Amino acid sequence: MPHDDDNETPLLADAVRQPDGTPERLRRQIEFIIEADRLKNVFRRSPLLSADRRENDAEHSWHLALMTLVLTEYADEPVDAGKVLALVVVHDLVEIYAGDTFLYDTAAAADQEEREQRAADKLFALLPDDQREHFRALWDEFEARVTPEARFAKAMDRLQPLLLNYGNRGGTWRTPGVTEEDVLARKSVIKDASADLWRYAQDLIHTGAANGWVPRADSRS
Repeated sequence: MPHDDDNETPLLADAVRQPDGTPERLRRQIEFIIEADRLKNVFRRSPLLSADRRENDAEHSWHLALMTLVLTEYADEPVDAGKVLALVVVHDLVEIYAGDTFLYDTAAAADQEEREQRAADKLFALLPDDQREHFRALWDEFEARVTPEARFAKAMDRLQPLLLNYGNRGGTWRTPGVTEEDVLARKSVIKDASADLWRYAQDLIHTGAANGWVPRADSRS
């Protein structure tokens, strides 16, 4: 769910006094890093495989980074793995203020872009100007998905919760109203980056439906 008014959220750095004499550039960088600690308390809907709780955004971003290192060989186009790593680490930072928007929540998605744009303006402004522009450009690139790296980063973002839901015998697929057809539609961006990973993703979804972990479209009540 979206957070309360992010304009009224005090910075964590306000309660963490920097040592006297800290250079201004370093102070701003550290304040940004401190603020990013909030990501560990933004919880997603996806259940963990290793514990009886939901995943947080920081765990999600770490998992995407690891997947990038392991799976880039499946990209249909050559990609710079370092660039993909930067994209997946940065892409969810705005949820510190905007909150996580559940993939199948169409009502929350209505103002998602507006909330996240405001959050990006606030968060990246903590950085020195050159880094503010660089990090904002990374976030914009991920959202636009016009580069091979951004398309692969988005594929990782959609594949990771698929693995968690499959491993949990449904997970968020069991949300009322969600069907196999819905999952296929939401995950189809994977095919924009990797035909091999899209075939694998479809196999997971179809197997889940066959096992009754997500209803088929024609069985929705």
